[in-house]
Amino acid sequence: MTKIVNHWIGGKTVEGASGTYGPVTDPATGAVTTNVAFATVDEVDAAVAAAKDAYATWGKASLAKRSTILFKFRALLDANRDAIAELITAEHGKVHSDALGEVARGLEIVELACGITVQLKGELSTEVASRVDVSSIRQPLGVVAGITPFNFPAMVPMWMFPIAIACGNTFVLKPSEKDPSAAMKIAELLAEAGLPDGVFNVVHGDKVAVDRLLEHPDVKAVSFVGSTPIARYIHTTASANGKRVQALGGAKNHMLVLPDADLDAAADAAVSAAYGSAGERCMAISAVVAVGAIGDELVDKIRERAEKIKIGPGNDPTSEMGPLITKVHRDKVASYVTGAAAEGAEVVLDGSGFTVDGFEDGHWIGISLLDKVPTTAKAYQDEIFGPVLTVLRVDTYEEGLALINASPFGNGTAIFTRDGGAARRFQLEVEAGMVGVNVPIPVPVGYHSFGGWKDSLFGDHHIYGNDGTHFYTRGKVVTTRWPDPADGPSGVDLGFPRNH
Repeated sequence: MTKIVNHWIGGKTVEGASGTYGPVTDPATGAVTTNVAFATVDEVDAAVAAAKDAYATWGKASLAKRSTILFKFRALLDANRDAIAELITAEHGKVHSDALGEVARGLEIVELACGITVQLKGELSTEVASRVDVSSIRQPLGVVAGITPFNFPAMVPMWMFPIAIACGNTFVLKPSEKDPSAAMKIAELLAEAGLPDGVFNVVHGDKVAVDRLLEHPDVKAVSFVGSTPIARYIHTTASANGKRVQALGGAKNHMLVLPDADLDAAADAAVSAAYGSAGERCMAISAVVAVGAIGDELVDKIRERAEKIKIGPGNDPTSEMGPLITKVHRDKVASYVTGAAAEGAEVVLDGSGFTVDGFEDGHWIGISLLDKVPTTAKAYQDEIFGPVLTVLRVDTYEEGLALINASPFGNGTAIFTRDGGAARRFQLEVEAGMVGVNVPIPVPVGYHSFGGWKDSLFGDHHIYGNDGTHFYTRGKVVTTRWPDPADGPSGVDLGFPRNH
């Protein structure tokens, strides 16, 4: 029997009323395992109304209460990490170890939110004038929304709602309709931790649900992670409706390999960063820029390692890479490989025809490696979001830097070198928001913020870390003058000395 995923509104499951459902497939088999309810405008409004009602009390709840609930949620999340990982594997397809890693990264942000009290401290200046003090405080916004992608159905929501809730806001999540079950499990754990009804809500759906959140007058801020075209749309639309927006877009992350680099380490890093999670992540390395004469040797080392990756169902402990999320996406990724030679690239590995015995209907694609790729090729210009690694050749550091900086994306980048001076120049000169030095996937830890530059970020705030706290609160400055008690009305003596 096909499972039904409904909405979570006001602390309980609410059956979808639209009659419209989206199919959720098991990527390893291609079979539809779940139908997810798509929300109407009225259902989105109901979720926002529940969040608004809850904000009346949650926004005034003590920091101690918020932290206590988040600590309980953190314990429940830790205890249920395997169960959540299994849901991710069943609907997304990534191998279990990747799914566990996703939960662990989300857990890190929950832990940051548990200690949010430090980030919410205000400032005070005394005696800025005679008996005048000025204080700065941060207060919650109200109802905020998160719109999250399919590739990290647990981690990306946890980049948003723990900090938002810890700051005193209430939250409406619209997760990807391709893998919705992890979000529902998280909602259940939050309720079990004691989160009041309505503080966290989940509505599923498509553009109807998204557009209503973007225009709803009671939604004060919107967080988004996804492709660049949709990020631009989210930012434009929500901003036009007076909302605060952080919209993280796509990427084309480069790894610059200098001639002095440890090529074995660089090859290991390129393989894990390009093909981990089947390349379905915005921090994947999808372009290696080889400097000088080391290109041939580096490509050979990458090929040797890539050929050994075992591809299979995500619930098979021996699998190192799973299938892609949908057949449509698999076919699109394959098209970049089958069309690469005509655009001037050398196809070293072609995974476009790969399949797994016994799972022929799954959304399979193998490892692909393209060498000597021209910058005019679609395989280089587009965010492929699959296990396709392109290699470009340049003669000098300066040429490689210029190539990277010419990209419209500026999410993450890395340099591999033994030269500290070259690494220092690169981290200062490269136009990207996150830089790795001999680190292929420079995703910041929770107490530093995640975000790119250029077409990889729309809005002024990065996500989580200090930027997350600032995004989910607004500053207020209070200037105060109190009369000295000694200046009280005649006939009233409070016992204070007459000192002026």
